[in-house]
Amino acid sequence: MDPHPFELTLTLPAWAPGHLAGLPDRMPSPEQRMALILDLARLNFERDTGGPFAAGVFERDSGRLVALGVNRVVASGCSGAHAEVLALGLAQKRLGRYDLGGPGLPDHELVVNWRPCAMCYGALLWSGVRQLTIPGSGPELEALTGFDEGPLHPDWEQELARRGISTRQGVLRAEAVALFQAFQESARLVYNARRG
Repeated sequence: MDPHPFELTLTLPAWAPGHLAGLPDRMPSPEQRMALILDLARLNFERDTGGPFAAGVFERDSGRLVALGVNRVVASGCSGAHAEVLALGLAQKRLGRYDLGGPGLPDHELVVNWRPCAMCYGALLWSGVRQLTIPGSGPELEALTGFDEGPLHPDWEQELARRGISTRQGVLRAEAVALFQAFQESARLVYNARRG
């Protein structure tokens, strides 16, 4: 066993910089933002660089792209390397602020290709974003992919609202479900700890 580690580095896959270089600076509509997230999620599993999950942080009103993330659990050897965690962390690094809702900042939105898992829900609460945009929140993700997303409070949307975070659902829902179906058909790794 190696000596105690003192650093943890999480990175996007090698294909990401080239792919992201040609993106527009702003994506005004929720559909444009979600289409990008779904594209990244598909590329991530098709290129065997992670699970079928992607997330982005945008300025809510202007649509300015701040940061993107994809799932990197297996590649990084870190169960916390979910797309939302990477997107939020990279946005915070880019802006030099741990609170994306801090003074002097515009309202930020987290766009994810389904309702966040239990861990990422917590990360969302602490991030400072003011809106969550998702295609859906039903059982389709778990049923089609086999990933265990963990338990959420039954009133999860109301709990977000109580903390000043609005939720927009239903953006490109059919396309998101089709992506999970494609992942299932690919027979790629589902890396639940203990297969629980």
